Amino acid sequence: MTDPLVSIILPVYNQADHIADVVRQHEEILSRLPARHETLLVVNGSRDASLKVCQALVNVYPAVRVIESARGGWGVAVKLGLSEARGEVLCFTNSARTSPQDLLLLLLYAVTYPNVVVTANRKNRPGWQRKLGTLLYTFECRFLFNLSTWDINGTPKVFPRRFDELLSLKCEDYLIDLEFMAVCRREGYPIIEVPIFASNSRYGGKSTTTLRVALKLYWDAYRFRRKFAPPPMATPSAEKQEVLQARVLTTRSSCDR
Repeated sequence: MTDPLVSIILPVYNQADHIADVVRQHEEILSRLPARHETLLVVNGSRDASLKVCQALVNVYPAVRVIESARGGWGVAVKLGLSEARGEVLCFTNSARTSPQDLLLLLLYAVTYPNVVVTANRKNRPGWQRKLGTLLYTFECRFLFNLSTWDINGTPKVFPRRFDELLSLKCEDYLIDLEFMAVCRREGYPIIEVPIFASNSRYGGKSTTTLRVALKLYWDAYRFRRKFAPPPMATPSAEKQEVLQARVLTTRSSCDR
């Protein structure tokens, strides 16, 4: 893949006070990316001036496009962004939490290894309650969906357009990340998890994760498993097997040094 267009989807919800800084920092660091890019700001269900601020950014940054949705929801915004994206490499991420450095790192992985899915694996969660809750959810999802990944909801998530089953996700809420991982497992899409160690800071707002939200997440994951009911994992194609073989050889080479 030579000079691919990279589409970066940033859902925006009530972020008028900081989204301009987010875009400015992202656009500055993306100048180092050895590929063309577009940034899609998906303003979904916002009740503040987010749409107006985002529309003003279009006149400042040529790579920025704005998409508006009257409906709110993380999954709604991700799906709408994917449907409007023009790139060969597709990415969606949390615009309130993803640092420019982490975004660039994962996109560099994706451009370098165009035959895999690249996702963030957040290593330092704030507070023991959050760490325990994340661990419980991870083990639940690994058990229910036979997953091998360790951060279900971690973003950025980056993948090549030809992994087209990821363009037909159904969930319109926070379960879209779990559905994403389950589809990768079902279709045999290889995944690289990149460790992220600076994921605690936020540009603005505050986390909405509470004990009640966490319990609902566990229950909804169980209910989704009953609806998803994936068939046995597909046998990887020759191309995917070659990628996996290369990863094994690279790991062995690193260990021998």
